[in-house]
Amino acid sequence: MSADARPYSHPDAPVRHSYPLAIGQAGFSTAVSLTMRTLPYAIMRFGILLAFSIATIIWFVVTFGGAALLGRVVHPWIGMAWFVVGLGAYSWAWWFVVRYMLYLIQAGHIAVLTELVTVGRIGGGAEGMFAYGKRVVTERFGQVNALFALDLIVKGIVYAFNRTLDWIAGVIPVAGLQAVVGIANAIVRAATTYIAATLFSYNLARGDDNPWRSSKDGLIYYAQNSKALLKTAMWVVVLDKVLTVLVWLVMLAPALVLLAVLPSTAVPGKVVVLVIAALFASNVRQAFLKPIFLVMVMTRFHVAVRNQAINLEWDERLSQISSQFRDLTGRVASGWQPGSAR
Repeated sequence: MSADARPYSHPDAPVRHSYPLAIGQAGFSTAVSLTMRTLPYAIMRFGILLAFSIATIIWFVVTFGGAALLGRVVHPWIGMAWFVVGLGAYSWAWWFVVRYMLYLIQAGHIAVLTELVTVGRIGGGAEGMFAYGKRVVTERFGQVNALFALDLIVKGIVYAFNRTLDWIAGVIPVAGLQAVVGIANAIVRAATTYIAATLFSYNLARGDDNPWRSSKDGLIYYAQNSKALLKTAMWVVVLDKVLTVLVWLVMLAPALVLLAVLPSTAVPGKVVVLVIAALFASNVRQAFLKPIFLVMVMTRFHVAVRNQAINLEWDERLSQISSQFRDLTGRVASGWQPGSAR
């Protein structure tokens, strides 16, 4: 059944959704289990990131080496022009090609994860995860593209809302430690990225044909459950930092050994070794760790909003807090659909 055909969206009812849940609880073990079940997506993401890292190293050598050579042999301005063109090409490739490609892969991954969270199997058990993810993204391509833009709007609204929270200090066990409270607030800001992706999962689970409407409701549900969700998100960010350090240590260890045996005159070689190790560690984190953290927040949200009536007082509060939320409300009221003109 197409995601759009699911009768799970009830925009006028107190409980705005009725999609099932195949998970009993949210937590680290559940997140690891779901991530392992969708491991091919992580491997695909890692492959793309690794290929781009290799391209980055080649670009670094060609751009900086070419700029230095042309600047010395031809003219300094020619070398500078080569560098500017190379930098622009790299920025374009990352922002408009690789980043969008990774977004589409993440959209397919979230679609598969949402299917596992809600019904426990992919495509009724008769469809592979890549085929299902591709089908959902293709069928809802207009919404996926709209949600690519909506992602920035959601992050802005969530960030504006998080700044109004007054319970963060209560999470810190020792009173008066303003520096620690500041760190906690910084962690909350970092957790915003997981909230935005979680709302995409809510859009897919609910199956509403108007992504702005379900995103608005999802934001209200987030506000209602912010304390539980952000406590999970805060632990996720802390766990992210800890595991990232471990990954970096594991990835950098061989590099440090290689640096020790290289002659002291091989400075360029040492730099290349460190860059390769750093890029590889970053790719491992992006491909294998971040999906676990996303699923932790995502499952916490789905469990929290199960059978929960929406509190429309938060509609007014969020409208007062964020102009972006008011704009989102306007999009819902106008009946705008992906692919149509405003």
